[in-house]
Amino acid sequence: MSKGFASNFRMALLASAVLACFSAVCVRLVYLHVLDREELLKFVDKARRQIVVEHARRGALLDAKGNVLATSRSYVVLGADPEMLRDTDSAKWGKLAQLLNIPYLELDRTLRRSIAAAQLALAGTDPALKEKRVRYVKLADEVDERVYDQITALGIKGVYGSRGYKRVYPGGQLAAHVLGYINKENTSVSGAEKHLDLYLKGQDGWIESEKDGARRELAQFRTREVDPIDGHDVVLTIDAVIQNIIERELEGIAAKYNPKFATIIVSDPRTGAILGMANYPTFDPNNFAKAPLDHQRNYAVTDIIEPGSTFKIVAAGGSLNDGVVNPFTTFDCDFPTVLVNGKERKLPKEDHSMGTLTVEQIVSHSSNRGAAHLAMKLGDRRFYEYARAFGFGETTKWPLGAEVRGILDDPKRWDGLTITRMPMGHAVAATPLQIHMAMSAVANGGALLRPQIIREIRDPEGNIVRRFETEKRAQALKPSVAAELAQMLHGVVQKGGTGDGFDIEGFEIAGKTGTTQKIIDGRYVTNRHVASFVGFFPASRPEVVLSVIVDDAKVPGGLAYGRAVAAPAFKHVAEQLIQYMDIKPVRSSRGLLALTGGPR
Repeated sequence: MSKGFASNFRMALLASAVLACFSAVCVRLVYLHVLDREELLKFVDKARRQIVVEHARRGALLDAKGNVLATSRSYVVLGADPEMLRDTDSAKWGKLAQLLNIPYLELDRTLRRSIAAAQLALAGTDPALKEKRVRYVKLADEVDERVYDQITALGIKGVYGSRGYKRVYPGGQLAAHVLGYINKENTSVSGAEKHLDLYLKGQDGWIESEKDGARRELAQFRTREVDPIDGHDVVLTIDAVIQNIIERELEGIAAKYNPKFATIIVSDPRTGAILGMANYPTFDPNNFAKAPLDHQRNYAVTDIIEPGSTFKIVAAGGSLNDGVVNPFTTFDCDFPTVLVNGKERKLPKEDHSMGTLTVEQIVSHSSNRGAAHLAMKLGDRRFYEYARAFGFGETTKWPLGAEVRGILDDPKRWDGLTITRMPMGHAVAATPLQIHMAMSAVANGGALLRPQIIREIRDPEGNIVRRFETEKRAQALKPSVAAELAQMLHGVVQKGGTGDGFDIEGFEIAGKTGTTQKIIDGRYVTNRHVASFVGFFPASRPEVVLSVIVDDAKVPGGLAYGRAVAAPAFKHVAEQLIQYMDIKPVRSSRGLLALTGGPR
């Protein structure tokens, strides 16, 4: 057997081939790591580097008893990477379309177009085209977690989801104007959502790492990981049951009278806490895009009206507080003019002849001329100061913003009739909330409080991080005078009062009707009104302040007086609040004579 051997030529040829291969690899390495290093690093970093945002959960809005008014529900945004999609998975696209509740042909067309575009970009030689190639196509916006689990089980390569949160309002339109809403761009728009956003939104976290060719994270290459911090929960003073009561009442008012707008407010006079605030028209924050912008306004703080006879508490309270009158001081309310400092002033009209009235009767009978007499006893400047002390002409400092000031001119700009017309609620304008808080000052012993809508802030673990306390703005009346005025307002619902028949036996309803002619084209008109009833109960120990204000109600065959439109709604709501809040009846009030110690 001959001895095997390899010729020198073959050895040289093999060595040359191996050397050529190593040389090619070396040249390629030099090209990649030296000559074109910077450009390639940019491409690799873009292809492999990823920052994954971990969204924080927005805090909830709760009512005073812990009921959820607004919360965040997790969802999945579903997308696909065209470069990862495979034709072999196309048989599963029908089931995917079914789970997403979209037409199969629409999904098929979207996926095939994206695959074709990706293949064209990869096959081309234009670097700019490769740079702009699409690696993500959205398939669905808000996929339920359970549905996403079923999609994942299909095993379609290149289809994946990213989690987020959607704001939902379980009560629908309940307290919509107080809550506000979050829009599609995840931006807070109004109400508590906007003005408490700093507490609610939390802080997103993120993961900075690398991914492989299948878009899977390479956890060993994480360079930074920041955990999300969920938002704080905000507990409002709103009571969901009370809110529901007044919203149902507004539905009845709207169905019966078709007003321009209507507002009902309920609060605790002792703290200024708003227990319910509702407006008509309203909207559902879950479907805010379907609601006109006018329906989204919180009329209780954004619109002004003339307060009408509800404003008479200023003249009555101020004159009693300064001691220029007592409850038994009398005035001739039939005579159409009066001499003041030697100058005759024309008094406003009355609905009917009233004769001589005491201060108590001026309040209960709602005498326009009587209110003018009381204001003139105070004088222009002092009457103006009392109007300011009751909160008119300035904001209530409503915590959720969008509030307007109202109108109260300085006496320097008054004409000769202002002092006789303003006491009856003309020549002045206020928001429903300003009127409500002025009446609340009478109910709580004369203190003007800031309306409270936020009760407390809780961190994600449920710990209270901030509690909001009662905030006093001014002392409008002495406590003893406020008690006198409260009893006079109880007289409004007694025999002969403008609210006769709207008392609730044992619960001492105290309040004031109001009927204001509307100004149309610069003139007062006699057939369009703002009707109101603003009051509290029980008069001797107030627990609830309630306002019903209806703008431009349509009353078939009649006029929209406060007694006809607002007072029945006030009584109906009050009856429900008494039952729900377990308000105890009181003994019959002592007569005003006994309360004040007799005439002074």
